[in-house]
Amino acid sequence: MEAEQQRRDEPDVTRVEAVVEDLAEEHTSWIPIIASVGLALSIVALVLLVHPLRQAVTDALSGDTASLREDLRGFGFGGALLVLALAVSHAIIFYPAEILDAAVGFVYGFWVGLPLVMAGWMLNGLICHQIGRHAARPALVKMFGVERFARYEGVVERGGVTLLLACRMVPIVPFSLFSYVAGSARVPLGTFMWTTAVGYLPLTALFVYLGSKLEELSPNDPAIWIGAAGLIFFVLVTRKVLPMLNGGVPEEPPESDGLDQGT
Repeated sequence: MEAEQQRRDEPDVTRVEAVVEDLAEEHTSWIPIIASVGLALSIVALVLLVHPLRQAVTDALSGDTASLREDLRGFGFGGALLVLALAVSHAIIFYPAEILDAAVGFVYGFWVGLPLVMAGWMLNGLICHQIGRHAARPALVKMFGVERFARYEGVVERGGVTLLLACRMVPIVPFSLFSYVAGSARVPLGTFMWTTAVGYLPLTALFVYLGSKLEELSPNDPAIWIGAAGLIFFVLVTRKVLPMLNGGVPEEPPESDGLDQGT
């Protein structure tokens, strides 16, 4: 009797271990959320407190490409850091990414500007994917509505690699926004990063190239025709992808009634 009573009084080791594991998992799950929110707030503070960056973001938002070029040109080597900071700030402040691409091409030329600005966009994609994966889903649901955001997530999950590549080629899909959605939809980070690099490179290269030729463009310049062909291609991709994002599905042919209508 005493031995049985002693066993009852002893703590259930298995139960205690399970409780400890649950508490550890709960606290661990908050770490990436806190880190993500802190990173977002740091980006906002960076834009507000650093005058050159704040001025450059203002120029990008207003579409003032000439002023943005002067912002980058006036900082020498620091201009490269400004490019990276501008790309990262797109995580919070959505401005037309093509403005930055063209300005970088104008200031640094195609061969230096392209890898520089692509590095900025890849860094932006990594940050937004992780924020979307760990913290941004409630805000995105509130922004788009439960039904619409669930549709976006479903499209991303079903579309796979093909959709990830195609959406990067659609100019009207904000770069950072799609990164948030992909992270929230649990797209693996490796898959997300390589599809971002491959899918976004053509559009970025086009605008960096046009920016690098801005002072030399003429109606007979091949850059005009290359740009026109590229824009037509991206319009066609846009027409293909937008119905998918809006929940449209291709119409299926009517089922046969079993009769041979060829006779």
